[in-house]
Amino acid sequence: MTGDRSRASISAWKPQVPGISEVFHAHFTDHAYPAHTHDTWDLMILDDGSVDFALDRRRHGATGDSCVLLLPPGVPHDGRTVTASGFRKRNLYLDVSVLPQRLAGRAVDTPVLNNRLLRHRIHPLHAALAYGGGEFEAESGLSFIQERIHFHLAALRPGGPGRAANRLATELRDLLDSRTRVGMSLREAVAVLHAHPTHLIRCFSQTYGLPPHTYLTGKRIDQARKLIPSGHLKAFPRAGRPRRT
Repeated sequence: MTGDRSRASISAWKPQVPGISEVFHAHFTDHAYPAHTHDTWDLMILDDGSVDFALDRRRHGATGDSCVLLLPPGVPHDGRTVTASGFRKRNLYLDVSVLPQRLAGRAVDTPVLNNRLLRHRIHPLHAALAYGGGEFEAESGLSFIQERIHFHLAALRPGGPGRAANRLATELRDLLDSRTRVGMSLREAVAVLHAHPTHLIRCFSQTYGLPPHTYLTGKRIDQARKLIPSGHLKAFPRAGRPRRT
C-alpha cells in the first residue's frame, strides 16, 4: 500500500517466512507516531535521515545508515521525524519464536545498536523478501540475524530466574491477561497470588524482561489498537491511536 500524506511513501506485506509477521518500508517527511506497542519485535534500519523516539518513556535518537533499532514487544514507544527531509526506514516484525519475550528488558536498555555487521546482514534479507521465490534465502538470512541479536542481548542479560520464580511470573501474567480490560492493582495481584509485592515484581521482570505494569499497559494499548477498525476504541479511553514505528 502507499500513502501521500506529507509526501509519505509506505509499503507493507506479510512474507511466507516463518518468524516474520510483517515487512514494512516507509519514507516519512513530517510524521509522528503516538505511543503504542506491538506483540512482535520491531527490527528497524534507517536508509537515510534521523528519527527520535521514546521507549518506555526514555528518549533516544538514531541517525545514518549504520545503526539498527530493536524495539521489544509489549513496551510502549513513539516516534517522530527530526528534520524536514524526514527519514527512510525498513522494518521487520519478528515474533517470539525468533526472539523470546524474556530478552525484552535488555532491549529496552539498549534499543539502538551500532552494529555494522548486523546492519550488513539485514539489508540482503529485505532484498530477498522483496522478490517472490526468495524464501529459502530469507530464512537463511534470518537465522544469521537471530544468532547475532541473541549474542548481543545474551551478553547483557543477567542469569535467569529459578523454576519457582518462573511459575509465579506465569501465574501473574495469566492474571493480567484475564484483567486487561478492567486492569488491576498490585495489591489485588498480591492478594490473589499470596506473594510479597517486590518479590512478585522481581520474578515477573526477570522472567519476561519488563515489569508487570509495563506489560499490562502494553496489552491494553495493543487491544485498543485492534479495536480501531470496529469503532469501539471508546472502550479504552486512555489509549492513543497507535501505528507502527
